[in-house]
Order: sequence, then C-alpha cells, then structure tokens
Amino acid sequence: MGETVYSSESYLASPSAMIALMCRDLLGSRELAWRLMARDLSARYRQSLLGFIWAFATPIFMVAALTLAVDAKLVNAGNTSLPYPAFVLLGMVLWQTFTDALNAPAQAMIGAKTFLARLKFPHEALILAKLGEAAFDFMIKLALLAGVFLWFGVPVAWPAFVLAPLALMALVLLGLFIGLLLLPLALLIEDVSRGLGLATAIWFWFTPVAYEAPGDGLFALIVRLNPVTPLLSTARDLVAGRAASFVLEFWIVSAVAALGTLVAWAGFRLAMPFVIERIGH
Repeated sequence: MGETVYSSESYLASPSAMIALMCRDLLGSRELAWRLMARDLSARYRQSLLGFIWAFATPIFMVAALTLAVDAKLVNAGNTSLPYPAFVLLGMVLWQTFTDALNAPAQAMIGAKTFLARLKFPHEALILAKLGEAAFDFMIKLALLAGVFLWFGVPVAWPAFVLAPLALMALVLLGLFIGLLLLPLALLIEDVSRGLGLATAIWFWFTPVAYEAPGDGLFALIVRLNPVTPLLSTARDLVAGRAASFVLEFWIVSAVAALGTLVAWAGFRLAMPFVIERIGH
C-alpha cells in the first residue's frame, strides 16, 4: 500500500517535490480515469436508440447549414483551400477538440462536486476521464472527416500525418490551460461555467472555422489576435498541403499553451484544498 504524508509546509517551498508529486498522481490516476471514462461512455449510449449517430449529428448539421449559407451568399468564406464542406468540417472537428478540452476540467469536477470532500483520490483522474471521452468523440468525427475527404477526392499531404497531430495537441493544451485556470472559480461560482458556454459561442465566430482568415480590417485584426487562429489554421493548412500562414504565431501560442497548462495545473493543485473546504461548508 502507498504511504501518504501530510505536512503543513507549502508545496511552493519545494517546487521539484511538487512537480514529482503531480506526475506521480497523474500516473497513478490512469486506471481510475479509464474506469470512469468507460462508465460515462456506456451510460451515454446505453439508452440511446441512435447511439453513436449523435456524435455525427452536430457537425453534419453545422456543415450543411454553413454550406447552404455560403451558396446563398449569406456568408463570405473566401477562397478556401479545400472543397467547402471538407474545409468547414475539418475546422469544426478542430474547434470542437479545443472546446472539449476547454470544458473538460469544469465538467469533470462539477459533476463530482458531491464527493470531492468525502473521498481522497487524485482529482486528475476526473479530468483525464473527461479528456478520454473527448478523444473518443474525436476519433468518431475523424472517421466522418475521412469519409468526406474520400467523397470529394481530397488528397492529404504527407506532412499532415507528422505535423498536424502537433497542432492538434497544441489546441488541446490551449483549451486545458484556460479550463484549468478557470476551474477554481467555476467550482465556486456557477456563473463562470454558464458564461463559458456563451463565451465559446461568441468566440466561434471570431475563429476561422467556417471561413479563411481575412487579410485586412478590424475584423481581420481580431481574428489574428485570437490564440486559436494560428493553431487551427496551421493544422488545416498542413492537411491541405499548403504553406502555413501563421508559423511564428503558431510556435508562440504552442509554447504559451504548454507552459500555461503546467502552471495552471500547479495552481489547480494548490487551490483545490481551499475550494473543497468552501464547497463543504
């Protein structure tokens, strides 16, 4: 059996020991995370007649609606690098990956709020389980995306198989960074988690999911300052086999996302005892 030592000394007094403990808890939570993920996925589809079809429904309807809007000249998508349905579906899959990672911490911890103070276990297991669900959904959407690419005869350039997963991981880390940063507030104030849904709905339209990033003007500046833009656009450029448009921004945002996730994770660990105490009262 493992040995747990409680001390009044702050974790900040020994950052290396804190990082070692974080990594140990992360590795130790794998089996629990797997069981939680399997339970939640089974519960999601157990009483559903359509089952996995629901995972396809949202992107299909969004792609259909946006394609009709572009054909009717209601939306100006610009000169897209791929056939528009494939272009927007790829953008939707990448955007959904980011938002799933963004929402995962709050969804996981709020759902377990009732027993956070009663049970001692690595809280990372809850977040890992939710990220596992997001990965499962991504694989289903990837199958749909592959079918659309085959239908339109879109070739996938070989660098996409090597570099696009890097851009995808950066999107996940960026979402996780923001989600972990907001998590303590989301557990204490319900308005934060509700406002996050509204914020991402607005954020969607300032992200080049359904259109090519514009070149000039105020809207173009806002889109360019959006941290999701270089990650999503770079992944799509790699799949389309063309030169990336935001190379410098991509590496800057990726580095900030990776470092920020580590810092936000440490902050989450430090904040949770106080948050659990407030929840318990």
